[in-house]
Amino acid sequence: MNYFAHLVLSQPTVESTVGNLLGDFARAVDRESLPRAVADGLDNHRAVDRFTDAHESIRSLKTRFSRRRRRFAGIALDVYFDHLLMKHWPAFDSRPLRQVIDAFYQRMMAGQFLMPGERMRTTTRRMVEQDWFGSYVELDSVGEALDRIAARIRFDNGFANVIEELRHHEAELEAVFLAFFPELRRHIGELGLES
Repeated sequence: MNYFAHLVLSQPTVESTVGNLLGDFARAVDRESLPRAVADGLDNHRAVDRFTDAHESIRSLKTRFSRRRRRFAGIALDVYFDHLLMKHWPAFDSRPLRQVIDAFYQRMMAGQFLMPGERMRTTTRRMVEQDWFGSYVELDSVGEALDRIAARIRFDNGFANVIEELRHHEAELEAVFLAFFPELRRHIGELGLES
């Protein structure tokens, strides 16, 4: 799961928002130095990733990618799943999508002081200023985001234009996601790491 899905699976607080985003920025972070609610959010993020990475249907989807892109299939799926969550938003939540995105952005900005490291603060500010979540509604924007990720990889890779493979397997990816996300949501709810 990518940023948006992690926040959908978080609690509606600034601390939870920061913690659930922190999982992608936490390499050198001492968990014990974090406020308890932020650390719980980090644990929640990691539980989402563990469940997703170990799930048989997700592992099977990764094999659909060509050999040259398979190494990055998890990244492609994470971003694409954010798109699918937004595309099918009314199936998962009754609130207007824009209202939810704006609430996430407000909490991200309010939580800047809790974010360890300039990289996380800079990235989250950029997410808000450039409306990353709003852009993920459009599949072309997802392709552009994935190409930007490919350009940041420090070695030669075949990840650019991975959107072609996502489009090619679109029906299967969508069917798997629609079955998987409610299962993930139930699992995280049962764990209750942030309750």
